[in-house]
Amino acid sequence: MKIVSFSGIDGAGKSTQICALKAWLAEVGVNVKLLTFWDDVVVLPHFREFISRAAFKGDQGIGSPEKPLQRRDKNITAWPVTAMRFGLYLMDAINLCRVTRGTRKSTDVVIFDRYIYDELANLPLNRWLARAFIRLLLKLIPRPDIAYLIDADPVAALSRKPEYPLEFLRNNRKAYLALSRLDGHITVIEPVPVEAMAISIRNVFLQRLSGPEEDFAGLPALP
Repeated sequence: MKIVSFSGIDGAGKSTQICALKAWLAEVGVNVKLLTFWDDVVVLPHFREFISRAAFKGDQGIGSPEKPLQRRDKNITAWPVTAMRFGLYLMDAINLCRVTRGTRKSTDVVIFDRYIYDELANLPLNRWLARAFIRLLLKLIPRPDIAYLIDADPVAALSRKPEYPLEFLRNNRKAYLALSRLDGHITVIEPVPVEAMAISIRNVFLQRLSGPEEDFAGLPALP
């Protein structure tokens, strides 16, 4: 089983690219399973959403150009919240190990819509304690065979998914890029048009997982 993950700021276009990769793999006969990090991995998601709503009074749901929201959860950076995240993210990392073990025999490729990286990007990476905690979790979790970071212009992302302030999206993008350097195994996909990005993602997949000694050596090359 191979693990592929997609991460990035809200509105980066992850869902579009996940659907494109999943459809391409299914078309060429690869057994693919899609897992959503929030629904399938995160510990106590409903309790966490309730606490967030009760404490921070932000909007819930998914924002759209027709219905913008003002969410208040991961953009809250007070130190008590950060301390709580350390404990929650550790539980999520442990559960991630359990979830991946449970899917190893049932599929060829597991695609994660978000991964532990999307939580770690909420931590203050400029602090040594946060970086030490991140390094610990990166040693604990199953490392994806390919971890895509879908980079995006924050202004364009906000127009597609208006949920968080622009300044937060800019800072969040910087955090993701800093995390990719800290981890050293995350593949950053540059912000380009949708179809060009899909081809770039497939090329990375072919380069990494379809060599002579890999499981998907029979995958067709892209035109």
